[in-house]
Amino acid sequence: MTPAHATAYGKRPSAQQRRRYLITGAASLLGLSLFGCTSPTLVVKPEQSYWSGRLALQIEEESAQSFSALFELEGSEDQGELILLSPLGNTLGKLKWSSDGATLQAGQQQQTSHSLDALLTLVTGEAIPIKAIFDWLRGIETNAAGWVADLSALSQGRITAQRSDPKPKAILRIAFSH
Repeated sequence: MTPAHATAYGKRPSAQQRRRYLITGAASLLGLSLFGCTSPTLVVKPEQSYWSGRLALQIEEESAQSFSALFELEGSEDQGELILLSPLGNTLGKLKWSSDGATLQAGQQQQTSHSLDALLTLVTGEAIPIKAIFDWLRGIETNAAGWVADLSALSQGRITAQRSDPKPKAILRIAFSH
């Protein structure tokens, strides 16, 4: 039963169930090659405020989990919007944030929080360093708690970041264009 079906039948899925639904749906995307196509060399501009592409988050624990989606990212770490899409272009979730807080729109459900990180964790199943990602996309090596980014393929539109602490280990891969 999908979250939409559960709500339609009057049963609200728990946070754990919503996470499983998202992870299960996202796992089906793994058949697509994240880095299979070559890209032209990209010139990263510091003032860049829009990116689109693919992202994949792999969590290495006893039962390995992963999340992958197409994305459109606009704005900055202070105010912006992140849209996550399925390979067919269906919207999985839309995150908007500003100094007033953050909003997650997923289907007919909307959640608000003072924490963008909390809503991102709800969507992806793990915390990802969104503020550092903006710097990484601009070619700025920024530290994020537990994360180490490899920007060596940035000119080809690729970033890889690994988190070793806190456990479980996680790998974030981003393939993007402007």
